Amino acid sequence: MGSCGFSVIIKKREVVAAVLPTQEHWLPMSNLDLLLPPLDFGVFFCYKKRTDQEQFENMVNTIKKALSQALVSFYALAGEVVHNRLGEPELLCNNRGVDFALAYADVELKDLDLYHLDDSVDGKLVPIKNHGVLTVQVTELRCGGLVIGCSFDHQVADAYSANMFFVAWAQIARGKSLSQTPIFRRSMLNPRRPGQYDKAIDDMYIFLSTLPPPPPPKDLKPNEDHLISRIYHITAEEIDCLQSKASSNGSKRTKLESFTAFLWKIMAEGGHDHSKKCKMGIVVDGRGRFDKALSLENYFGNFLSLPYDEASVGEIKMMALNQVADAVHECVEGAKEEHFLGLIDWVELHRPEKTVAKIYFKESNDEAAIVVSSGQRFIVSEMDFGWGRPDFGSYHFPWGGQTGYVMPMPSISREGDWVVYMHLPEKQLDLIEKEASHVFGPLTPAHWNLMTDDSEMTSKIDMIHL
Repeated sequence: MGSCGFSVIIKKREVVAAVLPTQEHWLPMSNLDLLLPPLDFGVFFCYKKRTDQEQFENMVNTIKKALSQALVSFYALAGEVVHNRLGEPELLCNNRGVDFALAYADVELKDLDLYHLDDSVDGKLVPIKNHGVLTVQVTELRCGGLVIGCSFDHQVADAYSANMFFVAWAQIARGKSLSQTPIFRRSMLNPRRPGQYDKAIDDMYIFLSTLPPPPPPKDLKPNEDHLISRIYHITAEEIDCLQSKASSNGSKRTKLESFTAFLWKIMAEGGHDHSKKCKMGIVVDGRGRFDKALSLENYFGNFLSLPYDEASVGEIKMMALNQVADAVHECVEGAKEEHFLGLIDWVELHRPEKTVAKIYFKESNDEAAIVVSSGQRFIVSEMDFGWGRPDFGSYHFPWGGQTGYVMPMPSISREGDWVVYMHLPEKQLDLIEKEASHVFGPLTPAHWNLMTDDSEMTSKIDMIHL
């Protein structure tokens, strides 16, 4: 299908610091940051050849110069995560800088296999972060194309924060003023005195100290417990059809709710033991859940909750898609302002005990456990450094846990289409391709150049019992 067996040569390594000196200081993690275990997430952007070699070098210089300027406002990304005497992470804002690598990959963009990301992207085009908070790699391809890959410390930034940084980075490169300036004021997420929370939060998060040690690698079952990454393409017509079938009785469900319900149904279809559980978690961004008087749209850091719902395989198989979508909607709607305030208070009550979302860990009676995160605000089209927008971009998050992770993002090639990143057990990905190949198409370079086509497509979603 594509080329995975290509080599990548690192031509130069350096550290890019903020162009202006900053006063070294400590920035505490918020209580919502403390809910994240040490994880890195990756992002990459692909650009076709637009210039000759001399201009390519100018492009790299533009990227580096804009990065050093962006780090003045986004100084947290140039720091280091250090643990205090209680074992909690804190951010040392010392302008250590960002590890920056210039690389060459012996592959053409058209041959890059973005369907099999673990072979083509992981550790090749998206760098492994060894130090600091952010690592950047700019890779020149054999065809003259360019890939910008980044790895972020998730304890410092969520996807919303990363998007804010990306937009600013590209705006600076084009000589524009920043449309958003980050706010690092942790007092915006201070716990209440006295604190209070809904007891349901006790069932959402668990203490790491209560977990059994992980099994030795030799005890893991291949092809069952091993998670891999793939990217799929879904057309706007199929998404609209899903939404139509997931909505009923005058209640219109969002596209993400409809997609999540559909995915939940597929997971149940693969289960033979009707008593086993299927768990579905939804990442909820709290910025839009608070009173508008408290402006949080520029807040930089983690502002996430991970509510989830579960039902048996038999129950989900018996439910129509709209009923499953109703359950998804109820799960998401419950994460309002009071939920986040309660979550902040809950963390404060249990500090310095390390906690993590319960759905991160698949239990013995689970048929499937998946987390869906919306990437609908992913800013691929705005990553223009002065030579045009990318031809493709995606998140890459092989988080190493036992639970699957799915992120649908807007396609840059055709309005309304989606690109869907999936990190799931191979048997579940094979199930999706078997049961829903009419919806999930493996991503190919052909999808990068789709022309808008308003012709009607005949949806085959009825092929699955909804």
